Amino acid sequence: MGSFSIFHWLIVLAVVVLLFGTKKLPNVGKDLGAAIRGFKDGMKGEQDKADKPESGRVIDADHDKK
Repeated sequence: MGSFSIFHWLIVLAVVVLLFGTKKLPNVGKDLGAAIRGFKDGMKGEQDKADKPESGRVIDADHDKK
């Protein structure tokens, strides 16, 4: 009951083919892959921003006194 057998996966595949048709199925897979890749890239970009320290200007305190 915990995992699906091959028979269950075949039924799921048959339902998906009936819903989307065989011609749209590659497009659905490609779009799903692009969405997952975009999500991963977005998460990676946010993590890179959090890891980088902000590069700010260094202000010399003695510069104004001269």
